[in-house]
Amino acid sequence: MLKLPLLLAAGSALIRAPRAAAEHSRWSPDRANRWYQAQGWLVGANYITSNAINQLEMFQADTFDPQRIDTELGWAQLYGLNTVRVFLHDQLWAQDQRGFQRRLAQFVTIAARHCIKPLFVFFDSCWDPFPKPGRQRAPKPGVHNSGWVQSPGAEHLDDLDYRRTLLNYVTGVLNQFRTDDRVLGWDVWNEPDNPARAYRTVERKDKQERVADLLSLAFGWARSVDPAQPLTSGVWVGEWGDRQRRSEITTIQLDNSDVVTFHCYAEPAAFEARITELSPLGRPILCTEYLARTLGNTVDGILPIAKRHNVGAISWGLVAGKTQTYFPWESWEHPYATVPKPWFQDLLQPDGRPYRETEIHTIRTLSRL
Repeated sequence: MLKLPLLLAAGSALIRAPRAAAEHSRWSPDRANRWYQAQGWLVGANYITSNAINQLEMFQADTFDPQRIDTELGWAQLYGLNTVRVFLHDQLWAQDQRGFQRRLAQFVTIAARHCIKPLFVFFDSCWDPFPKPGRQRAPKPGVHNSGWVQSPGAEHLDDLDYRRTLLNYVTGVLNQFRTDDRVLGWDVWNEPDNPARAYRTVERKDKQERVADLLSLAFGWARSVDPAQPLTSGVWVGEWGDRQRRSEITTIQLDNSDVVTFHCYAEPAAFEARITELSPLGRPILCTEYLARTLGNTVDGILPIAKRHNVGAISWGLVAGKTQTYFPWESWEHPYATVPKPWFQDLLQPDGRPYRETEIHTIRTLSRL
């Protein structure tokens, strides 16, 4: 009975850790910059196998496809990429912890064979708030990213019983790779304050507050493992340079990230302005999402700027497939009857040929400089 208060206190800490708890053990700018210099210039793509509609379908036992991964990452290496950003999911851990870890280890081995370092994403606030393990639905015709799912789902954002699963997921995966230099780093949460407008009628009204709590906890869980790779979470909207004008979630992201990451789908001038906004932080910068051709955000327009500022750049989409991200975001309101010209996103056609040869020339040229 004397141990009961201690156990209760430990549980309370797990549930209600302060939102800035991770800050004390954040990497120094000097350590972050030394790590970045050792990587060389990073250029890559967000990657999901072309036969998977979402994170679950990519890594579940029945649909995990190492041969396809080997082929597609072989194309990435051939065209000059050296990193990929890859989304994981808490339900992969909850469903089949050991199997998931085996498949993840296999993925890292395949990527290393092609001299590609993955940046893994733990959580994501975008698209469908009701993920379900098992067989995933078919893509909606003519619609961008129609099967992508949030992690954790809406029902688990304030589920205290499930929180232990989330903690074990983060620390378990990190412990597996904490000293593995084949892994680039850890993106704790993708766009945590994204309101998922396509699902606005079913989104939780308190989503941002619940996510803010979990985001800070997740950074703390990750810090407890002390990985040799950096932690980050990419800012994507709002004010970044002026601390007084940042949102709460943006502040958590920037205050806890070892290296600074951001998303930008705007034209080149706005992309460069975002770099200028973040540079005073004194840390390495990577753009972990870009490429929206019809908005003026192109490989040929963005990459030279990124290279000039020594900013890593990871486009959205490697091989066109079930995510259908060659359709634009607006396709949720107006599904397309035919594939648009130009494509919105994705670098390669299903057979591995470049969508645009000029883009691959730009990547190859800049990655060799």
